[in-house]
Amino acid sequence: MKMPISSFNGCSVLVIHIMLFTAVRSQLTTDHYSTTCPRVLQIVRSEVQKAIKVEMRMAASLLRLHFHDCFVNGCDGSVLLDGSDGEKFALPNLNSARGFEVVDNIKTAVESRCSGVVSCADILAIAARDSVVLSGGPSWKVLLGRRDGMVANQTGSNNGLPSPFGSLSSIISKFSDVGLNLTDVVSLSGSHTIGLARCATFSGRLFNFSGTGAPDPTMESTMVSDLKNLCPQTSDGNAITVLDRNSTDLFDSHYFQNLINNKGLLSSDQILFSGGNEETKALVQSFSSNQNLFFDTFANSMIKMGNISPLTGSNGQIRKNCRVVNS
Repeated sequence: MKMPISSFNGCSVLVIHIMLFTAVRSQLTTDHYSTTCPRVLQIVRSEVQKAIKVEMRMAASLLRLHFHDCFVNGCDGSVLLDGSDGEKFALPNLNSARGFEVVDNIKTAVESRCSGVVSCADILAIAARDSVVLSGGPSWKVLLGRRDGMVANQTGSNNGLPSPFGSLSSIISKFSDVGLNLTDVVSLSGSHTIGLARCATFSGRLFNFSGTGAPDPTMESTMVSDLKNLCPQTSDGNAITVLDRNSTDLFDSHYFQNLINNKGLLSSDQILFSGGNEETKALVQSFSSNQNLFFDTFANSMIKMGNISPLTGSNGQIRKNCRVVNS
């Protein structure tokens, strides 16, 4: 950030901003539950492991819940709240956000050991980390101490979450709005190395891309043919396929190799390499050739994302049931 030397007020604002950011970070600690619920990490890990054994896709679903929570109202567990005006029924989550029953199971297990202590927001953060680790990805120390929000924000979900149909500038802007940078855009998009997507999220690339009457030229031809068979124009758009072709359930850097080979499934994935932004293209190339770099950067970006506007101290509450505000 460039400022004139004489800009005292600007410097003051910058210093205050840094102090506030540091204060928030300092309120989240890795040992927040060391005395009040010392086995919380083991309990969450055990429940996530059980869920993934039943359905491997659940790892991606739990990771996505944390993402969709943090981008709206900050990491406050608001995505878990029931109600017709809740975030669950926003367009980016409707019929796609999943894993709520697994979170219920985790919460029940945690409550049985330490009632009223561990927030739903923290459970999401831990479960996201464990989902990555149990899929073969990196680990990191999760900062804890978030409290739960008391209101959902359906409008915020509709407007604030990056869209699979969005332009690269729109996606970058939505990350920037919550304090995440270009590197975070690319590294966190790498979470699509696991999980599935519905035809409705990419079928526009197969038949009449941008009104051309032809498929998206940045999608490899064999992949187009395969996906046309899965998602014919007469389909309801609900069939699903893997986000990371040829590396379905393993958290690795293969996703970035796919982008280089024009095999990104979602438009929002492929534009990281083919969208004309040299910085995102260079990051894709770096992560593709250096998995350790991707893992380290991804872990750092997840920590940053987990620090988006957490409720701490006396703000919010510790919900007994992640679906409803305490009565």
